[in-house]
Amino acid sequence: MDTLDDRDLNEEELFEHFSFSASKGQEPLRVDKFLMNFIENATRNKIQQAAKDGNIWVNGLTVKQNYKVKAGDNVRVMFAHPPHEMLLVPEDIPIDIVYEDDALMVVNKPAGMVVHPGHGNYSGTLINALLFHSANLPKNSDERPGLVHRIDKDTSGLLVVAKTEIAMTHLAKQFFDKSSEREYIALVWGNVEEDEGTIEGHIGRNPKNRLQMQVFLEGEQGKEAVTHYKVVERLGYVTLISCRLETGRTHQIRVHLKHIGHTLFNDERYGGDKILKGTTFTKYKQFVDNAFKILPRQALHAKTLGFVHPVSGEYMRFDSEIPEDMVSCIEKWRHYAKHSQSE
Repeated sequence: MDTLDDRDLNEEELFEHFSFSASKGQEPLRVDKFLMNFIENATRNKIQQAAKDGNIWVNGLTVKQNYKVKAGDNVRVMFAHPPHEMLLVPEDIPIDIVYEDDALMVVNKPAGMVVHPGHGNYSGTLINALLFHSANLPKNSDERPGLVHRIDKDTSGLLVVAKTEIAMTHLAKQFFDKSSEREYIALVWGNVEEDEGTIEGHIGRNPKNRLQMQVFLEGEQGKEAVTHYKVVERLGYVTLISCRLETGRTHQIRVHLKHIGHTLFNDERYGGDKILKGTTFTKYKQFVDNAFKILPRQALHAKTLGFVHPVSGEYMRFDSEIPEDMVSCIEKWRHYAKHSQSE
């Protein structure tokens, strides 16, 4: 618990834990409510206590919890101790290493594992495991050791990790220049009519729900995002597709597919954990509930990863098996689709 002594500290002596800028369309909103929308796993009590202790700053000044946030305000949560995610502890957690040399490693991350520590997840992450395996990983621009890119907690699949400063710079540039290859396999709700297509639309935080991203068509907000997709197999009320990322925005595939009306199967954050297509029969509801139990996460796997090796200059391409939970779910839908057609 932070004490009232924090009030006596200057801004320079505090550590920034969170920083948010209120968007142009921000209606006046109490700062405690505003921060509840932004910070995962936060409680109203904790935020109000932080305000009482002088830990919430807006535009360089401390504010009380009833301060009304307006468009353009810079809201920061500051404490006298560094964020827990900065205190990275190596942990002996097994990692599925697909390839490793002196410059980099490619790992196959299981679903359910968080990539880097953050609010509410300070241990058991991929970074904790990587630091145990390799002590001196270079830090990226966000001070995160080894990470060139990331995938969501409940997405499985391939990640490349830099082991040297040269590898970090070289690989990060490839991702920035869109020259790396990233292909995902996804199971989505609905019959995707076009055999292939491209989804474009800037992606930014949803102003009403800060834990979600959304597409902004005007392009004034968010960052450019491009996803190419191809239908792999049609399974009646769901479709198996492959997605190739041109850009790498937060939740990009999840948001782009929802935007075109094909939310990822069992993607709880974006509403895919409800029946979005199909019949009203009780039997069908039971079938879908069983499919959700088999795959208790969004149906997304980072299957293929390709890049130029930062030292040898050789093009490297890695492919991974679709995990068992996803395979079982796909087979269940395949059987259901065949059975439905034969009736």
